[in-house]
Amino acid sequence: MLSLGLLIIRLVVGLALAAHGAQKLFGWFGGYGLKGTGGWMESIGIKPGYTMALLAGLAEFGGGLLFAAGLFTEIGAVLIAGTMLVAAVKVHLQNGFWVTANGYEFNLVLIAVVIAVALTGAGDYSLDHLWLK
Repeated sequence: MLSLGLLIIRLVVGLALAAHGAQKLFGWFGGYGLKGTGGWMESIGIKPGYTMALLAGLAEFGGGLLFAAGLFTEIGAVLIAGTMLVAAVKVHLQNGFWVTANGYEFNLVLIAVVIAVALTGAGDYSLDHLWLK
C-alpha cells in the first residue's frame, strides 16, 4: 500500500507541476506563455524575465514529469523544490503564510511533499524502481 500511496502523491503533485510549467512554456491551461510570464517576472524584479520564465517553466514541467514517473525522482524533487522556494521568497513571503492572502503556505506544502518522497523513495510503481531493481 505504501507504493500505491507514493504513486498517487507523485502523479497528483508531479502532473500538477508539469501543467503549471506548461502554462509558462506553452501558454496551455490558461497560462501566459513565455512572453507573458517573462513580462510579469520583469514587473516584480525577476530579470531577465523571459529567461527566468523559461528556466522556471522547464523546472516545473520537467521536474513534474520526472517526479510523476518516478524517474530520477530526487532530481525532479530538487527542480520542484527549488522553483517553489524561489516563488515563495520572491512572490509570496511578503504576504505571510496563508495562501488565501497569496502567502507561501502552498509552496511550503509542495516543498515538504517532494522532499519527503525523495527521501522515502518513489516506491515500487516507479521507473526508478524498475531500473534500479
